[in-house]
Amino acid sequence: MTKRLGYLGPAGSYAEQAATVYDKNSEKAPYPSIPTVAKAVENREVSAGLVPIENSLEGAVTYTLDLLIHDSKLLISDEIVLPIHHNLLVSPGTTKQDIEVVYSHPQALAQCRKYLENELPGVELIAALSTSAAVKLLEKERKAAAIGTIRAAEIYAAEIIDSQIEDKANNVTRFVLLSENDSEPTGNDKTSICFTFDDDAPGLLYTVMGSIAKEGINLAKVESRPNKLELGRYFFLLDLEGHRTEPKLSRTLSTISSEVSELKILGSYPQHS
Repeated sequence: MTKRLGYLGPAGSYAEQAATVYDKNSEKAPYPSIPTVAKAVENREVSAGLVPIENSLEGAVTYTLDLLIHDSKLLISDEIVLPIHHNLLVSPGTTKQDIEVVYSHPQALAQCRKYLENELPGVELIAALSTSAAVKLLEKERKAAAIGTIRAAEIYAAEIIDSQIEDKANNVTRFVLLSENDSEPTGNDKTSICFTFDDDAPGLLYTVMGSIAKEGINLAKVESRPNKLELGRYFFLLDLEGHRTEPKLSRTLSTISSEVSELKILGSYPQHS
């Protein structure tokens, strides 16, 4: 039986494109937001869910980070990195001079900031839950534009008036697969963790980093997010090369656990190549 793969929809989103590249044979199920993708996995409506977590131009997708830290027990079981090329879409017959508002996901709007400033100065920018949801709005609005995919233009009968409008040509987004379990070791893995401290004292983060360096583990990413309880207190998110079951990384995670007030392992999974 073909597995069912959830993604941030509706159809025509970059997440759908990533889901197709990841597993073209799976049944695809769109959901309107990142939390609803996760909930679908938790309720076993789908086998796994694909959501964006990081972009090369705009950094972290905070909705996904906060979900993993605070709101879900799901684990990251895989990742895929997708090149992102944005397009400016309008209803048929709409010209650039007609546009009064541009809809898209906040990340897409930010990734096209320079284009929007130069080509559509003064136009109102409004966030949507996804790029494809933004394009769908054009069915009812004639003086609007959306930033989205070529497939979204085909699905929702929109016209592309400008292509590859992202500020940098090397624009890529990293998507992660959320599942009930993470992956078995492959020999080329990554482990994501988050942790926080109850106390605020000099050198706390330095101590954790020292434990990682002492074992010779490569640190692939460092991120922080507010703990949502107190101003100035944070969760720190790290991507470490290696699988949590490998002796070197297992020892390090045990040491870190004794140095922090809360440690959450977000999953071990194959590194994208």
